[in-house]
Amino acid sequence: MTKAIAFSAFGGADVLHPIEIDLPAPGPGRIRIAVRAAGVNPVDHKLRSGAMEGLFPVTFPHVAGFEVAGVVEAVGEGVDEWAPGDEVFGSVRGGGYAEHAVVGAGDVARKPAGLSWEQAAGLPVAAETSWRALHLLGVERGQTLLVHGAAGGVGTILLQFARSRGIRVIGTASEANHPYLRELGAIPVTYGDGLAERVRAVAPEGVDRVLDAAGQGDVLPLSIELADGPEQVLTIADHEGSAEYGVRFSAGSDTVHHHGPALAAVLALHEEGTLHLPLHQVFPLAEVDRAHRVSEQGHVRGKLVLTVG
Repeated sequence: MTKAIAFSAFGGADVLHPIEIDLPAPGPGRIRIAVRAAGVNPVDHKLRSGAMEGLFPVTFPHVAGFEVAGVVEAVGEGVDEWAPGDEVFGSVRGGGYAEHAVVGAGDVARKPAGLSWEQAAGLPVAAETSWRALHLLGVERGQTLLVHGAAGGVGTILLQFARSRGIRVIGTASEANHPYLRELGAIPVTYGDGLAERVRAVAPEGVDRVLDAAGQGDVLPLSIELADGPEQVLTIADHEGSAEYGVRFSAGSDTVHHHGPALAAVLALHEEGTLHLPLHQVFPLAEVDRAHRVSEQGHVRGKLVLTVG
């Protein structure tokens, strides 16, 4: 048996509770890791509340968590690239809030010695989402990308990917996060009333693409106006709004996987010494309810992470 944190009904953070589950065995092409840290993302509390039930149906009790870092304990049939004792980090399709998790052998990368468990656990979802968003938007060198919610975990990594590709980024954030966005190479603007005018003031020629990573406020119609059409806009945070305004929504794909190139890209930044991912707050696994409450409040700079063991 192994310990995990689950929810057995939709609701607030108080529905999260500890459980014991059977020690998972890795099937073909998969590995089991002893989890050292797990990332917390906005999708986690949306899933727990029931807001994502139509997109991500769950079976109760459900162990949440989509990114982990840890030590390989066992490998399934056909896995030759990993062996027990290897230190890895990567994406898991649920089940990350646990002492052990089973992940696809191709969904993890080797953790560098200079990267802490907490930092490693905060990277996979932000890296994969950022890589996927840039791919879907087709934004190119020299173009201008507007990012709503640019100071969060996804925004933080996306700005670094964009900078390495020569993409100009305008990022919305609170005034307190403007120096942070400038450090990452973005042009900050304050969200809220008058946003369109503030964006036009720094980009009078307009913006080429828009990514909504915030899912708050009435930003989708404004984004369509600024980018001259819904086809130039992608949201990863507002499924209902995407249907209403005719913009694309992306929450990942079961057929197209971006984990490998995304993790390779983030490791390249680490090797260059330019990777930056602040940890907004770190909690022990038993206090995941506190992490969810912080996530729900918004205004997270970087990532929320859980330590395990």
